[in-house]
Amino acid sequence: MHTQPEPSSFGTHLLPVAENGQKFFLAAAFLQVHAFKAMMRYNVETLAFLKHRCEQDVKLADDLISGPQFNDAFDIFAAFLQNATSQYVSEAGKVATLTSRLASETAKRVREEARTAIEDAAAKTVA
Repeated sequence: MHTQPEPSSFGTHLLPVAENGQKFFLAAAFLQVHAFKAMMRYNVETLAFLKHRCEQDVKLADDLISGPQFNDAFDIFAAFLQNATSQYVSEAGKVATLTSRLASETAKRVREEARTAIEDAAAKTVA
């Protein structure tokens, strides 16, 4: 698991707010990195799916020109649409799963950050 670097203690004994500000900015940077990684995962998944669909489109064109009769073309096109519909439904399921996992990871991280902030505030109150 990725750990955040501890904020520097240089000069923070004079300004306790500076230490909290540093932690806030580190947490904000982590959330931005997490959002960036999530966006990249979506892009990778989307591009892989689109690549596969384009390959299937090319295969459809090849199958249509190689079929000798209209009935063959109709069967080929019907099979293509059936497969495409099935693959789009499957991809929507993958995106829903990915979204759920990313939301869970983000919620976990936010809980950890909140717990750390509360513990730090409690420790400073006691001190």
